[in-house]
Formats: sequence, C-alpha cells, structure tokens
Amino acid sequence: MSGKRDFSTWFSTMQDVPYREWTYYTDFEKVYENASKWKRSLCLMNSLVGSANIKEEFISLVSDYPEVIKCIPVLLACREVEMDFYSADNYFHYDFNLMNQSPAEYAVMMENTGLFGLLSHHIIKDLNDYIIGVEAGLDSNARKNRGGTSMENRIYNLLLDMGLEEGKDFDAQVKASMITRKTGIDLGLISHDGTTEKKFDFVIYREKRVYAIEVNYYGSGGSKLNETARSYKTIALEAKGIPDFAFVWITDGPGWKSAKPNLEETFDVLDTIFNINDLNNGSLEKLLR
Repeated sequence: MSGKRDFSTWFSTMQDVPYREWTYYTDFEKVYENASKWKRSLCLMNSLVGSANIKEEFISLVSDYPEVIKCIPVLLACREVEMDFYSADNYFHYDFNLMNQSPAEYAVMMENTGLFGLLSHHIIKDLNDYIIGVEAGLDSNARKNRGGTSMENRIYNLLLDMGLEEGKDFDAQVKASMITRKTGIDLGLISHDGTTEKKFDFVIYREKRVYAIEVNYYGSGGSKLNETARSYKTIALEAKGIPDFAFVWITDGPGWKSAKPNLEETFDVLDTIFNINDLNNGSLEKLLR
C-alpha cells in the first residue's frame, strides 16, 4: 500500500454501533433445525405428559426405547451428553448416548432434576413446543460470536463477488501446514517451527503472493481484544520475514474503543489492516490487484 495512514483518522471510521444481522438475537432456522433432531425421542417422551404414574411409565418407556434418553439433556437446556450429580455422599454419572445406568437410575435423575414434575403436572402440553423455547434460549448464548461470524460471511461473499473461486483462488479456515503444502511457502516463522499450528480464516492465492486473512468483529470490549491485538502484531512482524506472503487483518466494532492503544500498536506495524469502511472503499480489491 502506498502512503502511511493516520491511525486517528482510520480509527474514526470504525463502526460506532454493533454490526448485527436480522438473525443476531435468535436464528430461528438454526433453532428449528436443532429441535428437529429430537423429534422422535420427544414424541415418545410426550406419552408421559400428565401421567399419574410417571416413574413407572418412564422406566417402561426407556426399557422399550433406550434411545429416548438422548433428549434428556436438552430438556434441561444443556448440550452435554454426559452429566454428573452429587447428592449428600452419593455421586451419579449419566451417559445419554450409551446407557450406563439402569432405567430406574435414570428415573432418579428425572425426578430429582424436576423433569418428572414438569411432565406430570401439565406444566407443558407438548415437548416439541417446549424444545423450541429451549433451543431459542440456547441459541441466544451464541450471540457473542455472531458479530465475528457475520464478518466472516461478509468477507466470504465479498471474495465471491470479486470473482474468486473457492478451492481455486481462495480457501476458508486454512491451517498453516496446508498453505505450505499448497504453495511451498514455509510458514515456520509463524507456526513456531511446528510447535503451534496457526489457522487463518481465509487464504487468497495470487500469482505473486499469498494473502492470509484473519477476520473478527467486536461489539463490546474486554481483555480478549488486547490479547488479539498483541497476537496479530506478532504475526504481522513475523510475516514480514516470509517471501511472497502477506498477513491481512480485517476487524471493526465499537469494542475497540476499550483497546485502542493496543490496536494502534498493531496498526503501526501492519499496513494491511482494514475495517468495514476500507472494504466499502475497495481496499481489499486494490490490495489483490
């Protein structure tokens, strides 16, 4: 790039408000997809709703259809496939993929976690509807990662709009060793001679140079931003010693207000750091010409 950019001027073009797509708060397509995974188990478990003898019926159900236990964790709004419980001096370990306890022992867990009460007291009418709510709640936990994912999607679509072909002109989520195998460029300076395997969000292959790109977005501050800036400063300095290779960092977001000094340190050693404003002005296209 020609000419030294002024950090203050560049920083003033950073986004003041978080970049959020329509699915930021809840990605309902993902919710429905996740909920559909439990459809069979939930239909079986639905037979227990309103049961007056729920413990006995549960034991009978699990004895006949062991796979029904797979949906138990999500009923507790949990993604884990194994759970541990302590009660007084007793310890309980449950596996929900491969039954490691008797149906009666799983009934103990159902009773003590409150799931029997949820089912037998008519608090809910249909578990499939209940799971939609659970999955929506679990999906909301992924919000903090959606800004970064949205930025990755934006870059991916930008590369396609530029006429680049995935698998030929660029790859996504590429390890340093793969870059070496594909291009012959030794990234030992970055991977610390094989002790650390670095992965880049995108790698673009041009005739005279390979561009490794990291993409992120921070809607809020935190210690992670300082760590990221320091880490990318190190990579930027290491990349200068690698022929035919360039490191590119695309980032943005109001979170950087809390880590401005660290970002400036990286900016001072990395000419190829871009924000959304730069992308809108064609900076990436100009770099790749």
